[in-house]
Amino acid sequence: METSDEVAEIGSLGKGLLSAESIENGDKVEEQEDSTVIYTASFDEMEENFVKYQTTQWVLYSLLLILAWGIGLLMLLYVPVRRFILRKDIRSRKLYVTPDAIVYKVTRPVPFPCFGVLKKEKYVLLPSVADIVIEQGYLQSFFGVYSVRIENAGVRRPSSDDLQIQGITNPSAFRKAVLSHLSNLRTEAFSRQVAAIRDAPTLMGGHPQISEMSPSKFVKHDAIPPDELVLLQKLEEVGSSITRVQKLIEEQHSQAEPVD
Repeated sequence: METSDEVAEIGSLGKGLLSAESIENGDKVEEQEDSTVIYTASFDEMEENFVKYQTTQWVLYSLLLILAWGIGLLMLLYVPVRRFILRKDIRSRKLYVTPDAIVYKVTRPVPFPCFGVLKKEKYVLLPSVADIVIEQGYLQSFFGVYSVRIENAGVRRPSSDDLQIQGITNPSAFRKAVLSHLSNLRTEAFSRQVAAIRDAPTLMGGHPQISEMSPSKFVKHDAIPPDELVLLQKLEEVGSSITRVQKLIEEQHSQAEPVD
């Protein structure tokens, strides 16, 4: 027969096993969430060109600083370390599109790699994306390097606040994937708004339904500006107001009818 102490010990061991399993399951859930990827950008093919471009830019700045204050000499001596950091940087980059956001992750060494690394994770919600801008400067054109800038919707902020990424292998494909999925999201939102308006009750006196007043016949589903979505919300509010007025009129009529 097992004593109460043995039973308690077995129970504690069982709880420990359950907690360990729950932690492992939690890690698996996170991996499954990260695995829900619509499009993944690549940086591997542009590694050499990116390192050459950044190194050339660093050397030019160093030469200018040699002529100015002489600090550029130390920057020239730092070039091998700079190239090592750049390779670690671009090899660690991850950029992918999920159903809800654009995710960018990078792990880069600090200016002196012996002191560790810096981790950066950036999540940009797709509804807040206004456009994907592809840029290429004069020096970048010599090495075939492009910069991708993710502009935010709403109140315009300085371009420095936008997420800027260099070294994507095929920036046009990334831009197309983001804008296509964003267009699908806006189309689904528009369809839900139209369905909500169509479900509204009809007006009194045989007037047409609210769904006939919706501007779905005049708006293309492939390009839906945010102003039109606001207009649909206003129409829905008007429909609910008309419904309340209709109920009040019916109640007044029922009270005014003579009682037999």
